[in-house]
Amino acid sequence: QVQLVESGGGLVQAGGSLRLSCVASGTITNVIAMGWYRQAPGKQRELVATITRSGNSDVIKYGDSVKGRFTISGDNAKNTVYLQMNSLKPEDTAVYFCNIGRSSWPEPRYDYWGQGTQVTVSS
Repeated sequence: QVQLVESGGGLVQAGGSLRLSCVASGTITNVIAMGWYRQAPGKQRELVATITRSGNSDVIKYGDSVKGRFTISGDNAKNTVYLQMNSLKPEDTAVYFCNIGRSSWPEPRYDYWGQGTQVTVSS
């Protein structure tokens, strides 16, 4: 079973930066989306940033709270995805999860998830 391995989380002061990385332990084919989600204590998991394959192009989407501060990038062929986080705020504190979704018709979408990496931003 392919696993997603995240790294790069940690403790940082407000205004600082972190770069999260996610790599698959094996090969995932027919990737249709890669992204990052986060979950803070007592809150639901929310979208941070995603790259979705649309035809021959990629569509990038950011959560409203991170627009202009976070940048997602990835390599579909290498099954890797990154999240550059700048100007971090205490409200960015959460466990960040990597996601890679695959689909091959007629099979439904299947999602791989990482184990999560803790990001803590101190004020």
